[in-house]
Amino acid sequence: MAKSNNKTIFVCNECGYESVKWMGKCPACNSWNTFFEQKVETVTENGVKKIKEKNEAKALNSYKGQDVARISTGFDELDRVLGGGIVNGSLILLGGEPGIGKSTLILQLCDKIQGEGKVLYVSGEESAEQIKLRADRLGIRNEDILFLGETNISQINESITEIKPKLVIIDSIQTMYSEDLSAAAGSVSQVREITSQIMRICKSQSITTFIIGHVTKDGTIAGPRVLEHMVDTVLYIEGERYFSYRIIRGVKNRFGSTNEIGMFEMKGEGLCEISNPSEILISERDDNPSGSGIIASMEGTRPMLVEIQALTSQSVFGIPKRTANGFDYNRLAVLVAVLEKRARLMLGGQDIYLNVVGGIKLNEPAIDLGVCCIVASSFKNVPIPKDTVIMGEVGLTGEVRRINMIEKRLKEAEKLGFKRCIIPANNKKYLEENYKIQIVGVKDLNEALSALGIK
Repeated sequence: MAKSNNKTIFVCNECGYESVKWMGKCPACNSWNTFFEQKVETVTENGVKKIKEKNEAKALNSYKGQDVARISTGFDELDRVLGGGIVNGSLILLGGEPGIGKSTLILQLCDKIQGEGKVLYVSGEESAEQIKLRADRLGIRNEDILFLGETNISQINESITEIKPKLVIIDSIQTMYSEDLSAAAGSVSQVREITSQIMRICKSQSITTFIIGHVTKDGTIAGPRVLEHMVDTVLYIEGERYFSYRIIRGVKNRFGSTNEIGMFEMKGEGLCEISNPSEILISERDDNPSGSGIIASMEGTRPMLVEIQALTSQSVFGIPKRTANGFDYNRLAVLVAVLEKRARLMLGGQDIYLNVVGGIKLNEPAIDLGVCCIVASSFKNVPIPKDTVIMGEVGLTGEVRRINMIEKRLKEAEKLGFKRCIIPANNKKYLEENYKIQIVGVKDLNEALSALGIK
């Protein structure tokens, strides 16, 4: 007869370190008083530890591959980020800052998959009345949405088994708890155990599950890193709270490519997808002042034309100030140093402010040349031609290095009516197609500034 023997371990609430005894200070993360007791169950047969049957290794070619079944979310932008739609039985983690639009997006998704089956919305943060008010504001009409206000994972598992929904929403994972653990809800051990149980029941019954997670001040999902490893897909909603644009970014996807983005705009009726973000992000450029220019950035497989603005002014303090919004601060400091050394621009006494228009964040190297030219434009007070797009990576010696996916960037610029493009000379050598847009290849930073009339 099988018996269950329980032993106790202690788990650090901050980093997940395990110990057989309680300790005041965690040796892994040096945190104090973070150990919580956790029971580990071992199944035995007549007092002897039960050993599972051994699986035999087989040739991979002996297995038959199967096409994954997908459901459309109703959002073309979200479908592309997911790789073509929601995979049946997949576990998807959705993270974002408070108020960014996670619950709004999920409710809209629940409405758009109407007719596919029942949806179980499990909330540990909001009441049914609060969810209903938001649903009425968004115009949600799906009669198959069922609400469950519960935080006990045992009760949630019973409801899932009884209802057998097509889609389950867990809002949020940090509010759920298991009675088998003494740790508080949201702790490392609780989050790990809850995710493991949800994954086990939903995978066995082929139920698609969305888990909503809080983020820390660093912008990562709160809880152990293993949470992101356990799920099939990890999505982040990005954007400034005071801007209307939202970006859904896929940072992990077992059923599609990563680093794809979908762009939305927050309106009174909810999140509305933007099919052509480049046109939106550059639509307000009526005049042509100095310190403003258009760069071509790639987000996954999508090219985006974005306006970047820079402002330089004489510093009144001993140490000049550098500020970057939507761009890496350390990278800006490197590019300013390159401009000083290689282009002979005396920026050492200048305050420099850089802003990516629209509240989005850019981090690829291909926008280096655009940032350098725009900062130089502001410093020299010489405007960059309005019909020009700039792209290229800048090295520490001032050389302009080759970038990837140049054809997609050029086609996007051509489609939006730009007449001229500054690109790396090594990219121009290998262009196979003919473009209507004028293409200028530059080898170094000084050539690029001369081509724009800044130097």
